[in-house]
Parts: sequence; C-alpha cells; structure tokens
Amino acid sequence: MINAALIDIGNVLLTTDFENSLKRLIPSELADPEARIHSLLERKDELEGGQMTMDDFIEWASKKLGYEGPKEDFLVAWNDIFEPIAPMWETIRDLKGRGIKLYLFSNTNQAHADYFLSTYETLFQLFDGRIFSYEIDAVKPDPAIYHHAFEKYSLKPEETLYIDDLPENISTGLQLSLHSWRYNVDSHEAMTRWLVEVLD
Repeated sequence: MINAALIDIGNVLLTTDFENSLKRLIPSELADPEARIHSLLERKDELEGGQMTMDDFIEWASKKLGYEGPKEDFLVAWNDIFEPIAPMWETIRDLKGRGIKLYLFSNTNQAHADYFLSTYETLFQLFDGRIFSYEIDAVKPDPAIYHHAFEKYSLKPEETLYIDDLPENISTGLQLSLHSWRYNVDSHEAMTRWLVEVLD
C-alpha cells in the first residue's frame, strides 16, 4: 500500500526557464548569450550540493555572463524562472486527499528554495516535509540523498511513490525499489493512468 510520495520540483511542480530570465543580465554586445547561460551548469551541483555559497556563485556567474550590476538584480533574474504546472498541482491535491504523505525532494539552492516557498506558499503548504540537496550536501542521483529521505521520514521504498523529470534520478529510484515515474508535462495523462494502477 502506497502511503508516501517523494516529488521533485523543477519541471514537475514548477517549470524552469533560466534562459529568458538570465538573458536580461547579459550586455547586448556580448556574443552567444545561450552558451554563457549554459556555462552556469558547470558549478550547479556545487551550489545545490552546499559546497558553494550563493555569494560566491553570484560572483562567479556574473563574470560568466558579463554582468556587472548589483547582486540584488542578479537574484531577481536568478529566481524569476518558475511557473506552477497546473495539472501536476491537481494531482498533488488528489494524492493529499487520499491521505498520502507528500515530501518535496529536490536538487536546489537556498535562493531558489526561499523564493518558491514564499511565492507559492499556499501550494507548498500541501507538503508534509522536504529534502533539499543544499541542506544535506548531497545531490540526486546520489543514493545518499534518497537514503536520507528514507531515514528522516521513516519511508519504506516499496510503499513510496517517486516522481522526477530526469532519467538518471529515476534510475536510482528504481534501483532503490521506489515506485518511480519520469514526468513530462506533455504526457501528464500517462502519469495519471500509472497512478491509478499503482494506487488501486
């Protein structure tokens, strides 16, 4: 019997659009803004895994982007990337109504977490707990972050749903016996059919 669910955030609960947001930080005369934005992935795991402070990341990322403005404006652009995925939030409400314990399970950084938890406070109040990578110094798909979730919330993998958008994360979930689904907003109905099979 399923009694808990680990739910990823980026591209599951919220869309993430770094490109359109961060482009406005890049001076118009600089070439290849898409490549500059993509280069920020080089140290994403360090930031989300708690090995790099937000201030250090902003300093490094600003140089990558050619941005020379205030830190506050960088943070506005850095955070202005999210939009709720409405069908998924309907699913979350349905799972909540079934009495399933819901846990946020995300690779994220403190700036993003502070932003989306406050901006979408009413939505995130549906959750019973959270595992954020930057708080425990481990990132998915490292099994350590999954085991941390199991121990913190006394979860049994065979009784737990896991929904994420990245194949490498889902692979770890399956290896650990979680009921795992790789989410794609364009095939939301496929996930709901899977949930019917798993939950009934």
